[in-house]
Amino acid sequence: MKNNKAILEKANAAIKAGNNEGFLSYCTEDTEWIFVGDITLKGKEAVRQYMAVVYAEPPKISIELMIEEGEFVTQMGKISLKDDNGEMTDYLACDVLKFREGKIAELKAFVIKENKKIETKN
Repeated sequence: MKNNKAILEKANAAIKAGNNEGFLSYCTEDTEWIFVGDITLKGKEAVRQYMAVVYAEPPKISIELMIEEGEFVTQMGKISLKDDNGEMTDYLACDVLKFREGKIAELKAFVIKENKKIETKN
């Protein structure tokens, strides 16, 4: 049995290093990325085009938790991306990835902008 968690760790390292093609080598040709409540990307080429824009500058990724169960890996953490104004924006993310033959066949991402806590004095 393949260790999909280890495969995902290598894929994440490629993204952090700005190696989008390296990441894509871990995806099936018909990979599908579903950003819940937003967009769906169908196929490796659609993901490549998305990454070329959104990951033009490599994102900062911090994984807090990764769980593997059968053909699925769930990861939870933070991702920081440059916004349209060139400023880094932090997001909280939970991704559920489905693997097929050691490659990412589907990613379902739940991503929300992180709200900074504001402390008030009483």
